[in-house]
Amino acid sequence: MSGALGLADQGFEVTLVEKEAELGGNLRGVHFTLSNDDIQEYLGQMRTRVLEHPLIQVIMDAEVVDHSGTVGNFRTGIMVGPAMTYRTVEHGITILATGGEEYRPQEYLYGDHPQVMTQYELEGNIAQGRVDPKTMDRVVMVQCVGSRIPERPYCSRICCSVAIKNALKLKDLNPGLDVHILYRDIRTYGLLERYYTEARQRGVMFTRYTLEEPPTVTVDDHGLHVRVKDQHLGRDVTLGADALVLSTAVLPRENEELATLFKVQRTMDGFFLEAHMKLRPVDFATDGVYMCGLAHGPKRIEETLSQASAAVARACTILSRDELEVGGVIARVNEDECAACLICVRACPFGIPVIHEDGYSVIDPAKCRGCGTCVAECPQKAIELQHYRDRQLMAKVTALAEMGGG
Repeated sequence: MSGALGLADQGFEVTLVEKEAELGGNLRGVHFTLSNDDIQEYLGQMRTRVLEHPLIQVIMDAEVVDHSGTVGNFRTGIMVGPAMTYRTVEHGITILATGGEEYRPQEYLYGDHPQVMTQYELEGNIAQGRVDPKTMDRVVMVQCVGSRIPERPYCSRICCSVAIKNALKLKDLNPGLDVHILYRDIRTYGLLERYYTEARQRGVMFTRYTLEEPPTVTVDDHGLHVRVKDQHLGRDVTLGADALVLSTAVLPRENEELATLFKVQRTMDGFFLEAHMKLRPVDFATDGVYMCGLAHGPKRIEETLSQASAAVARACTILSRDELEVGGVIARVNEDECAACLICVRACPFGIPVIHEDGYSVIDPAKCRGCGTCVAECPQKAIELQHYRDRQLMAKVTALAEMGGG
């Protein structure tokens, strides 16, 4: 929504395709922040601005099913509504903001006991009155559930700050509540360190555990019991808990099919991969396609909004032009020599060559990346890479040899 408003406020028409039946994504379940912002009011204002903006067309309950074209001339097909009505959208750039989701754990009795919940669920339960901290004596939180393990080696980044946020909220509602956070490493990066300090000052207890000796949970007639080895005491400690809250991993939403449609790359963890971490942090390798938000990786709300603004800025460098120039280093096919053997079609890593109905290969110069793979693979030598033709290279080699001989 932030990206759509950024583009629309600069005079560009925007089509916002939303997979769900309501705008807002994960922010709908966030009710308070460390800085005590009224996040639901902010979400409501942004949603109203988007829905009422004359240059933004919102299509909800929709799914992308096909995509074609090149930068400045994309064409995307979507299926809309329960009736699955097909429609197409023509656009110059694309911003992918597919978001992320919370890992649903299989461990720590999650799903088997009503008092075992995730941080996201705890926040919603507090906001909607389903959990009353004043009736509790102790809450135990377990960090790194589903992350920083061999299956998911990455850190979800926001788990520590969310745990401290909820711990401070519990302390606000019940100052006498005993809150224990079981952690492997506390990572309140940037300016969030002061909230970690505040939590310690207000009596939140932090106990470190290791991956080799994780906490164990049992339940009896007296409730939940969490057993953990205290690294400082060198012995096991058992904590009775009125609630067990799990800080779970941030997972990418289902995006494999979308990545294939838009010909964009993903990391080993399933998040979208930027073209260059420092030089092109919101660009894909595919020109005219950008990313922002949890689709790129776990990040805070402020970082997501900043990344959306960056994606808008990059997109405007294309949308603000009347004409686009293509690179000079592109492959061209000699139609008379092409045997339509399909080798270039199979070899191209970007899937650009196609076979014309008249029986020869065609390479769109606007899409060609100039890698030269098809040129090297063509058995007929029917494809040449501009500025790197055989006769040009041979002339350079001959001139270099003559200079050495002289």
